[in-house]
Amino acid sequence: MEMKSFSRNEIIFRQGDPSDCMYSVEGGRVGIFLDYGGKNETKLTDLCPGQYFGEMGLIDDSPRSASAVALEDATAVAVIREADAKELFRENPTQMLNILEQMCSRLRRVSRDYAEACRTVRDVVDTEKAGQEKSDSLKHRMAKLLAGFDDFRSDAAN
Repeated sequence: MEMKSFSRNEIIFRQGDPSDCMYSVEGGRVGIFLDYGGKNETKLTDLCPGQYFGEMGLIDDSPRSASAVALEDATAVAVIREADAKELFRENPTQMLNILEQMCSRLRRVSRDYAEACRTVRDVVDTEKAGQEKSDSLKHRMAKLLAGFDDFRSDAAN
């Protein structure tokens, strides 16, 4: 595996770039962003040592779905290419299982948040028909959804 070091705010990869590897955070912190540097920039999460990112690109060879940016000077990442991943799978299945567990955890959270967002949108339409009581309930659910998103970002940073 190749090791790379990045300075604060240095871009590791950009949303839309080709995917041919994944990364392991070895030191420092990495931020994952949608529309990095754009008007609608959204920070999805912070990653710290022991966490992985870019794994979907290694598996399906699709363009990067977000940008990865070093959040601290001397942020160190290991570049894991396909051959490296195959070797890890043979020699350290526990580490590969850890990568898969992180992927599943992220997917479950996104699925849960997506379902809640769909219910919220449905309820917005219903609220227009049902009046104030429904509106208060919807405001409460939206606040809970946003708090859950903040918790997700906080968990990922730890």
